[in-house]
Amino acid sequence: MERRSKSKFVTVLQTCLLTGTLDAFAAILISYKIPPAVIFKFIASGWFGKEAMSGSTSMILWGLIFHYLIAAFFTVTLFFLYPRIVKILKNKYLIGIIYGLAIWVIMNYVVLPMTNIPKRHGHLELVSLLKGIAALIICIGIPVALIADHEMSKAPQPGETSI
Repeated sequence: MERRSKSKFVTVLQTCLLTGTLDAFAAILISYKIPPAVIFKFIASGWFGKEAMSGSTSMILWGLIFHYLIAAFFTVTLFFLYPRIVKILKNKYLIGIIYGLAIWVIMNYVVLPMTNIPKRHGHLELVSLLKGIAALIICIGIPVALIADHEMSKAPQPGETSI
């Protein structure tokens, strides 16, 4: 059983790295006119405020760290909730889509308002909104749902013995 726990831990850790990387690439592609360094400084500004935008390489690194921590949080959360959610929704793709949408809502209406990120003025364009939601669905929601579903199918069923 200890081997199984270690294996699941490694799978979750690898999935965190995968989703963080996919989401980072999505942010860079969606914002292709903005240098990646500026994107990660912007993320760092959530903690450090507008000083992060004029900061050095350390602010880029902080932005990367925060980015991966956020992706890891949402990845681990779905991994642990997945067995309960799949009993209700029954479809791993639907779970991934709904979870990606939920991440967007949580980030934009709960997390970001509590940070030091410069506030947006005006309304969000529909295309930007759809790109952001699609990125979270494709880069976090669906991959985590697929991997969690695969992990769950490997789990010993009641009455089976695991070696």
